[in-house]
Amino acid sequence: MISIKMTSKMLLASLLLGSTQAFVPAAFRLSRTTPLYSTVEDEVSARTGKPTGTSFLPEETVERAKKGNPTEKAKIAKDPSSAWVDIYEYARKIREGEMTWEEVEKADLDTRLKYVGMLHRNKRTPGQFMMRMKVPNGIVNSDQMRFFSKCVEPYGDEMGVIDITTRQNIQLRGVKIEDAADIIDGLHARNLTSIQSALDSVRNMVGSPLAGIDDQELVDTREICNALNDLVSFDPVTETRGNPQWANLPRKFNIAVSGSRDDYAHTHINDIGLQPCPHAETGEMGFNVVLGGYMSIKRVAHSVESNMWVKADRNSVVTLAEAILRIFRDESERKDRQKARLMWLVEKYGVEEFREAVVKEVESYDRGVKIEAHQPAPTDTFERRELLGVHKQPQEGKVRVGVLVPTGRLSKKECNEIADLADKYSEGEVRFTVEQNVILPNVDEDKVDELLAEPCVNGDSRLKINAGFIEGNVVSCTGAQFCGLALIETKLNAENIGKKLEELVSVDRPIRIHWTGCPNSCGQVQVADIGLMGGPARKEIDGKMKAVPGVKIFVGGKIGEESHLALEPYKSGVPLAEEELLPVLVEILKKEFGATDK
Repeated sequence: MISIKMTSKMLLASLLLGSTQAFVPAAFRLSRTTPLYSTVEDEVSARTGKPTGTSFLPEETVERAKKGNPTEKAKIAKDPSSAWVDIYEYARKIREGEMTWEEVEKADLDTRLKYVGMLHRNKRTPGQFMMRMKVPNGIVNSDQMRFFSKCVEPYGDEMGVIDITTRQNIQLRGVKIEDAADIIDGLHARNLTSIQSALDSVRNMVGSPLAGIDDQELVDTREICNALNDLVSFDPVTETRGNPQWANLPRKFNIAVSGSRDDYAHTHINDIGLQPCPHAETGEMGFNVVLGGYMSIKRVAHSVESNMWVKADRNSVVTLAEAILRIFRDESERKDRQKARLMWLVEKYGVEEFREAVVKEVESYDRGVKIEAHQPAPTDTFERRELLGVHKQPQEGKVRVGVLVPTGRLSKKECNEIADLADKYSEGEVRFTVEQNVILPNVDEDKVDELLAEPCVNGDSRLKINAGFIEGNVVSCTGAQFCGLALIETKLNAENIGKKLEELVSVDRPIRIHWTGCPNSCGQVQVADIGLMGGPARKEIDGKMKAVPGVKIFVGGKIGEESHLALEPYKSGVPLAEEELLPVLVEILKKEFGATDK
């Protein structure tokens, strides 16, 4: 890789990335009717050429942050937006031998570098990072897939892997600081970014993986997800990635945009969930808004109805999101990070009072956006459709093909194989699902047999098109291989157990089995049919009861229109060892899901 030495102006040039508005019809573009920066007195950083994230905070919020938790104090001491420049300087110095990664300032290493998507995994892989992207609506192309593979190539087969996440996103494993600058530049050259993808930022925009190719689509989520992504990570003043207006939130923030009644985006576990619904009187398409869904070690919360409905156009959705984000940024908790999620603020206000605050904020922007009351959702029976396998599209002669990527983990070879399939069959387009799998859209119907016969989806390959009802629905967090919080290894165990269960029993419908290594529930076990969470267990060994890795098991979570969170464990303290865990899971499958022996 090439060493880069950058000034602040050069940095802005390197970050330059055409807004997705350039690729959107004019009718969908957001007209700007309010100042882009709040006052002429904004504190502009000499390092980035932009106002600092802290400069957007009211004085009262700054004072609370100064007395807040260690993360807040670190952000006050040195603005998070400094990372947009610092990563280049650190990369240069390490390359040129002026310093080592151990000499990086601790607050940068553990906190601020997360604002360029760099998360240090010190307990498991000292000096190497997970690097998170922003992939709005989970849509990439074959060139981007090959770039992901190339980025992790220097780190070997075990460390250098690519993960598809439960937010339709990509995470690169094993990245070193000295390589980060070139990766960021490569992302920007490919209309992607890693900036503002981690810590206290708005995370990846989740949308429908069937956007534009669905005969039951209510809203095409692609343009809306791109617009929201621009809102939170594109600076309209400098036209570069990194929006300082949202560079100092109190906590992470998740937004999901559903495009159909299937709710492939899982709106009920997001801070803002947009559920498509026509207006009862006018028939115009819009979104019912749900708020506050999230999962953490302290609390798991289903979203609440906000009694808000907005039109499903770019201006209305972006304005609503901006209003909620402004209130959240300035008013949410800065001391207790476990109480700094949106749900706590909504509860502090009261749902109706929070709605009033949002309406007032939206009206202050004077963009012609009207928030109406919740609209009645359909009540007839609807069956959520499957994403894996071959399915017809509304486009004549076209099909979509869902490909299983077990636990979302891709080797470099597999990443390139998917890119090759995309070039050959789906015009280079690849889509990710929140179930950590891949969809190839717009495949010619007369080429399906050829695709099904491809070696990379047959034989001993991990990638499959016609996966079973159990193995095809396994989701997993990162696990103990890379994450220092995980109590168990999840990826490998989830894949192996899924295969074994597929061999042992038959079920008549997809059974979603989620794995998470710790109570933070990044693997979303509470939404699963069967969820396994890492935890303590005891087992008799040599006549004595000894502590062993184990799991809590949750049963009965639901997704879609009848979403439900399974909050209480069905069983606890089950040893992770295959000979102990498999019989328990088989029993649950038989008792709760009608499984039969093969």
